[in-house]
Amino acid sequence: MEPAQKDRTPFSDIDGLSAQMSEIVLDALTEMGRHPEIQRVRRVALEMLRPMTGQRLLDAGSGSGEVARVLAARVGADGEVLAVDHSSAVTAAAVGRHDGSNVRYLTGDVAALDMPADSVDGVWCERVLQHVDDADRTIGELLRVTRPGGRICLVDTDWGSLAFDGMPGGLGAVVMAHVTGHFTPRQFDMGRTLRRRLVGAGLRDVVATPVTCLFASPASAAVVLPMVNPRVPADAWATPPGLRDEWLACVDAAGQSGTFLAVLTIWVVVGTKA
Repeated sequence: MEPAQKDRTPFSDIDGLSAQMSEIVLDALTEMGRHPEIQRVRRVALEMLRPMTGQRLLDAGSGSGEVARVLAARVGADGEVLAVDHSSAVTAAAVGRHDGSNVRYLTGDVAALDMPADSVDGVWCERVLQHVDDADRTIGELLRVTRPGGRICLVDTDWGSLAFDGMPGGLGAVVMAHVTGHFTPRQFDMGRTLRRRLVGAGLRDVVATPVTCLFASPASAAVVLPMVNPRVPADAWATPPGLRDEWLACVDAAGQSGTFLAVLTIWVVVGTKA
C-alpha cells in the first residue's frame, strides 16, 4: 500500500531515507519510547483508553511495537493487538523485538486499512496524525474499523507549544522558522485540534488531556527534539550556513550552565464510537 504519511520530516518516510538517516530515526524511535516524559504521556493515554482482557485492539502507526506489546499484556491471551505501520523497516524492527505476546505486526496505510469494518474494540494512534495528508480522513478510517462502543485514543504533538529558555530568544525563533515543516511536520498544531476532530466525527464522551513534557537538559531534549540534537547530520538541517553551529553552541552552553529548558505539550484525546 502507498502510505498516507507523506511529509518532509524524517519520520514520515523512513523507508525512503539514506542508510545513515534510517539508522538515526530507528534509534530515535527506541530512545523516545524509553524517555521518561514519553512514558508519562503513554501512562496517561493507557488510563484513558482503558484496555481490557479479551479485547482486539489496533495500534495505528505502531513504530517498533513498544505500545503494542504493552497493550497485548493488558488484553491477555484471549485478546489480540494488530500493530500497523507504514514503514517496512520499522515493522521488521518491531518483529525483531517481539516478546511472544499476542501481537500481529503488519505493514499498511493507516488511512486505508486492509481490515473489515467494526473489527476492533479500540484504537491507539500515537504521534501519527501530524504526518498524514488528511487527518480527518484517517480518523474516519480508524472509526470505520472500530466497533460501536469502542474507544479511540489519539496522542499527538502541539509543536506550536514548543518553547525554550536559557538561549537567546531571537536565535531560537530564527532556527524554528527554518526547521518548521522539516524537523517538525506542517501539521504543527495537530495535538490541540484532536478534540475538535473527534467531536466533529461524532464520537461521544470525548475527553482531552494536555501533558506538558519538560526537558531540563540538552541530552534529555535531544531524544525528542531534533533541533537540539547534534547527532542529526548537518546536511539534514534546513538552515543557512553557520546557523546550526551557532544554535547548538548556545544549547550546549545553556546545558553547561544548568539554565537550559525546553517544554512541549502532547495531547491525549479519547472518545467512544456511537
